[in-house]
Amino acid sequence: MKLDKYTVGKRYGRALFELAIENKAADAVYQELLTIREICKEIPDLGNILTDVRLEGSEKKAIMDALIGGFDGIVKNFLLVVFEYNRSDDLPFMIEEFERRYDALNKIAHGTVTTAVPLSEEKKHELEAKVADVFGYQKATLTPLVDESILGGVIVETDHQVIDGSLASQLNGLRAALSKK
Repeated sequence: MKLDKYTVGKRYGRALFELAIENKAADAVYQELLTIREICKEIPDLGNILTDVRLEGSEKKAIMDALIGGFDGIVKNFLLVVFEYNRSDDLPFMIEEFERRYDALNKIAHGTVTTAVPLSEEKKHELEAKVADVFGYQKATLTPLVDESILGGVIVETDHQVIDGSLASQLNGLRAALSKK
């Protein structure tokens, strides 16, 4: 039975995370995985290239050797196993699962903040600190989005929670309250 990418990603990501914790190397592994994620973004077909049956094994090995050259220990061995089991195209899902577990351990939240106009970096950092405090995280990382239709205020979405402080939402609430009377 062939497993889907998400199941494979969860299994490999969990195994890597547990190994990193066991070796007290979670932070170092996480940083190296961020580098690998950037490489995957720069070369979106990397996984397909490494699993392509038309390429000779020696060509794939040369590509893999170039890729793992900058990594040590756990991550290097992990990449070798991923390559050996022909799972290179599942690598982004593995990284995602590791990151999910890493963030839970370190109480890091990820989300979005939607505003009617672009946020300054200073305001974004203030909002991240406030969100972390309100939701009980050590740190929050928010991706800013701009949507003029909210008219003003902010909408924060993080870990399946939404705080809608938009002017449009407040006006809709007022409209609904007035229509009941």
